[in-house]
Amino acid sequence: MSRENRPDHWLDLQLDRFGLSKLPPEPRYTRRMDRLWTPWRYSYITRSDPQAKSGVPAALSAWPPTEAEDKHCVFCNMIAAVDYAIDHGTEREVAEKAAHIVHRGQHCFICLNAFPYSTGHVLLLPYQHLDSLAALPVDVAHELMTLAQRSELALREVYRPGGINMGLNLGEAAGAGIADHMHVHALPRWSGDTNFMTVIAETRVLPEALDVTWEKLRAVFEN
Repeated sequence: MSRENRPDHWLDLQLDRFGLSKLPPEPRYTRRMDRLWTPWRYSYITRSDPQAKSGVPAALSAWPPTEAEDKHCVFCNMIAAVDYAIDHGTEREVAEKAAHIVHRGQHCFICLNAFPYSTGHVLLLPYQHLDSLAALPVDVAHELMTLAQRSELALREVYRPGGINMGLNLGEAAGAGIADHMHVHALPRWSGDTNFMTVIAETRVLPEALDVTWEKLRAVFEN
């Protein structure tokens, strides 16, 4: 009998021959769903603190002293808050750790991604508020590339990854979360690090706290 001429109940007849039609249906789920608690993301998801300035950690909340000084940019606010804290007596190490700034150069700096794709995910960016790689002055672009090279070496030394993703998204349409201030992503990767949590639950499991990541990378960059 050809497939086209089979009756609609042909499959049921074949199952009956082997006694399979009487088997109970398999349960859709074999156990209750687990819950992964991430309370530290609550303020990010809900924007529950309307007084908090974008990019300014709680430990550096003394900045800005006036609303007019808010730069309305995560990265510009971050640097301004750190500099303000240092100018008002906070130790440089303490202020930069609060903002998770790993390294500061003459024209560019490196910080941890506050919501990383993987452990060790860093951002490299200029101090200047520019949205285009082509807009960078030559000396700034050169330093940015130098920091990219140093970041690769640091990530390989600290995490021994199987590979490294490095790149940038220019513009919202290209996937930039903060499109007005260009930045380069650098993150270590391992075979199999995209598991069922990412594919099915849209959740990333990070085995290391940001403060620990900062301490490891800071030690490499400062030595």
